[in-house]
Amino acid sequence: MNAREVALKVINEVINNGAYANIAMANEINRTRLSDQDRRFATEIAYGTIKAGATIDWIIGHYVSRPLTKVPPVIRNILRMGMYQLFFLSKVPASAACNQAVELAKKYGHAGTVKFVNAVLRTAARQPEKVRYPKCEDNPVKYIALKYFHPEWIVERWLARLGTDETEALCAFNNTTPPLSIRTNTLKISRDKLIERLAAEGVSCVPSDWTPEGIICHEYPALGRLVSLQEGLFQVQDESSMTVAHVLGPKPGELVIDACGAPGGKSTHIAALMENRGRIISTDIYEHKLGLTSENARRLGITIIETQTMDATTLHTYYKGLADRVLVDAPCSGLGVLRRKPDSRWNKKRDIISDLPPLQSAILASAADCVKPGGILVYSTCTTEPEENQEIVNSFLQARNDFSLEQTGQYLPRKREGDTVQLWPHRDQVDGFFIARLRRVTEAK
Repeated sequence: MNAREVALKVINEVINNGAYANIAMANEINRTRLSDQDRRFATEIAYGTIKAGATIDWIIGHYVSRPLTKVPPVIRNILRMGMYQLFFLSKVPASAACNQAVELAKKYGHAGTVKFVNAVLRTAARQPEKVRYPKCEDNPVKYIALKYFHPEWIVERWLARLGTDETEALCAFNNTTPPLSIRTNTLKISRDKLIERLAAEGVSCVPSDWTPEGIICHEYPALGRLVSLQEGLFQVQDESSMTVAHVLGPKPGELVIDACGAPGGKSTHIAALMENRGRIISTDIYEHKLGLTSENARRLGITIIETQTMDATTLHTYYKGLADRVLVDAPCSGLGVLRRKPDSRWNKKRDIISDLPPLQSAILASAADCVKPGGILVYSTCTTEPEENQEIVNSFLQARNDFSLEQTGQYLPRKREGDTVQLWPHRDQVDGFFIARLRRVTEAK
């Protein structure tokens, strides 16, 4: 099986069956014996085609008169893949994109669909000028949505807050390929030693500027082949996500609750900062996700994490006033991490921004009751939207006079001003994250 067929299988799983792109890709790579170069190529085609979403279908519409819904699903995806290569991968010869699509159509279709794929792609290769984007000054929403592969409702939101130039920059950044970001397991090794070890395993990497444990990997073999991963010397985790545990500031011997803890990236980071001394209760509503937390903890050599399947809105019924620190990394729209999840932008609907805040507020209120007087409560999300971020914190503080907002930015490894922290992908070159640190100053009245 070649790289393009692997990409096609991933695209089929995501678009036709609702799979997560990263999981589908990992499954296919594990089933095949692709070289590192082919693995990267398959990933680029699959993720790019999925990410381009509505834009690819709009391009196809310039060359196909029939509705795409009339085309068999697998043939639709072969067309999408071919169009992505023709219009967005300048290093791929048009002849290769067309020929390989035809070969896939032969395998997954019939003579009629082979003829159809061949005609459509070769026409597109000869006449790319038929595709004309709307002018930004005439319709900035449509222009940015099509040019940078984002749903119009997201573009509308960002335009209202950021203006045209910043929205375009943000959407463009979301289409870049993120580097692999990993966190040193400081319970077993120092960052400098891990970088040496990774270099010996064929990984090209540099220290992160954001956290003292972070490492950015630019070139690397398949992760499953790295002995250092199997030995628990590191955990895959985004840079901005790593800052959250530092803002929480856990100490050895404390009782810490991670209210929405699966799959364990932040829980295991907290444990490392606690030197694996104390007690961490990591909860999640999904038991199978907590299994990943336990698996990561075992691999990293962490023994202080207890997983509990629980609705986070009921935390206070079990742990009222007991915790030194509580982290609420709340379920959110995830609009800050679109760069890392190629399928994510197309799976979200406008209503998510209004549907989530009641749940976020309920989790935060329950978690707050678990904090001891003098203890710390951190609220974080991986989104950029104020309804899920600043407005949640503002409403909480209006309702709770026993908590005060601290200068959150001063607790980042790279300090910055601000009562709360909002990281923006295009401004900070990391995933979009919101963090607020609050201290319980008295008993609730």
